[in-house]
Amino acid sequence: MVRYDFSKVEEVADFVSVPNGTYPCRVAEVRERLGEDGTERWSLRWEVEDGPFAGRTAAWDNLAWSEKGVRRVKLVLERLGFPVQGELDLRADELVGRRALVTIFAQEYVDRATGSRRIRSRVPFAGYQAADPAAAGKADDLPF
Repeated sequence: MVRYDFSKVEEVADFVSVPNGTYPCRVAEVRERLGEDGTERWSLRWEVEDGPFAGRTAAWDNLAWSEKGVRRVKLVLERLGFPVQGELDLRADELVGRRALVTIFAQEYVDRATGSRRIRSRVPFAGYQAADPAAAGKADDLPF
């Protein structure tokens, strides 16, 4: 028989599937939705391509097509090899299969709906490097 007092065990939902680091990834899935402000948001699921974590979801990251978020959208699209010097017509599904080196870190937060602590993988603002720097043009122009 085992006796254990679980009242001292903190409830933390851990959604991290890879350790902090930079991984060669590809966009495995894109989900489209509207943000709270009514602007288009694309959620990208990054899957690790090589190494011991190949096939795992590295992180989900969002592209917000808002006035505030479009600077980051431009950076990410450039790192994925899209031409961002002028107008660009783009569908969300065109990102699927695109590759990048993606920096991942674990971040803890409190879920507002449940009050429980959660840990998830995040990508910093400029946490992308071109998988093929020649294809991305100015991939080294912005610091990480």
